[in-house]
Amino acid sequence: MKILSADYVLPISAEPITDGAVAIEGGEIIAVGKRDEIILQYPDAGHENFGKAAILPGFVNCHSHLEITASRGALDDVEHDFRSWLLRLNDLRSAMSDAEIEAAAIAGANEGARAGVTCFGDIGRCGKAGLEALKKVGLRGVVFQETEFSPDDRTADDEIQRLADKFFELRETATDLVEVGLSPHSPYTVSQRLFEKIAEFAAMENINISIHAAESAEERALVMDDSGFFIEVYKKFGFEWNSPRCSSVEFLERTGILQTKPLLAHCVTVSDSDIELIRASGSSIAHCPKSNAKFGHGYAPFEKFLDSGIAVGLGSDSVASNNVCDLLEESRFAALAARNRPGNKRFISPKEMLETATLGGAKALRLDDRIGTLEPGKQADIAVVSLTNIAQQPVNEIHAALVFASNARDVVITLVAGEEIYRDGTFWK
Repeated sequence: MKILSADYVLPISAEPITDGAVAIEGGEIIAVGKRDEIILQYPDAGHENFGKAAILPGFVNCHSHLEITASRGALDDVEHDFRSWLLRLNDLRSAMSDAEIEAAAIAGANEGARAGVTCFGDIGRCGKAGLEALKKVGLRGVVFQETEFSPDDRTADDEIQRLADKFFELRETATDLVEVGLSPHSPYTVSQRLFEKIAEFAAMENINISIHAAESAEERALVMDDSGFFIEVYKKFGFEWNSPRCSSVEFLERTGILQTKPLLAHCVTVSDSDIELIRASGSSIAHCPKSNAKFGHGYAPFEKFLDSGIAVGLGSDSVASNNVCDLLEESRFAALAARNRPGNKRFISPKEMLETATLGGAKALRLDDRIGTLEPGKQADIAVVSLTNIAQQPVNEIHAALVFASNARDVVITLVAGEEIYRDGTFWK
């Protein structure tokens, strides 16, 4: 048994506790409260006081691509051309060996642990790379096996068999910490028939699903108007494509995949009716503001998602489209971008941002029964953030100090299920 204490403890499910503490036993939180009371309650427990710091639930990065960590900065010269970016990325990934991809994923997972991320929702074509990376670093997560490029209905039968085979093989190596899901990549790379088959398979096997959806104007042009550069790509490779002539979210609803309650990444171009479909289906959203901004895709209506009652988490996306995995920085950017979005109705508070970065992500990945808050019975997935940097002083309000004045470099320790996986520059696995 051990006790961690600090000037601030943020349970997320309750108000911050000054001079607070968290008691941990066997990977589980057994008590949260005032330091003196917790020490009195467990007098024989080991105790570490972090002093001028904040203890909070580990951050949940619910949309990432760890396997392309090696592409950081390699695509930054592709200016305002999503098609060229996607094609260049595919070329870079194809040129890498399986060992190189896994090494890149491990590096990305370590970067996350260094930033206080305890859980990833990771999407990969080579799902094994992300899964092995999370296992080796000691992180929690859901690894989503991604589909190949398959927009043609004629290939759906073969594609669902290949995808099912990959899923079952990957699931054989899952653990208590790392689960396996599926990612039919997007409405512009997956045919209607394949979406329908994946929906049936997911319902039968109770599989978590994640999809890139409503990400760009180019995607919207394809599904709404049967126009844009994706049409050129389909013609080049001889694919048959039948435009649904509706929004991406409506398309997902038609195929039945929305009824699997998927985690939808981006959702930049959604309408109010799309948001209602997402809410009514029980689906969740991975909000990736920095990646959206880097591509120039626009502002997702973040506060509308929250106000609709949709479970929303933060995602860094890949470091090829963000450059860093830092959910404190992502939180700051998300709050400022939302406040600056044309037509916004209100400001997002730093308290809401911390909830999104922790409990929101846990809900989005369907893990909130285990993580996302500091409460007795929850897993001890914890980040400790130092508040000693002069750039953080003075701490007048703890949520604001964390969101608006802190970043990954202030994280001093990361624990998953009570196990220390990172401390002060050292990784323990």
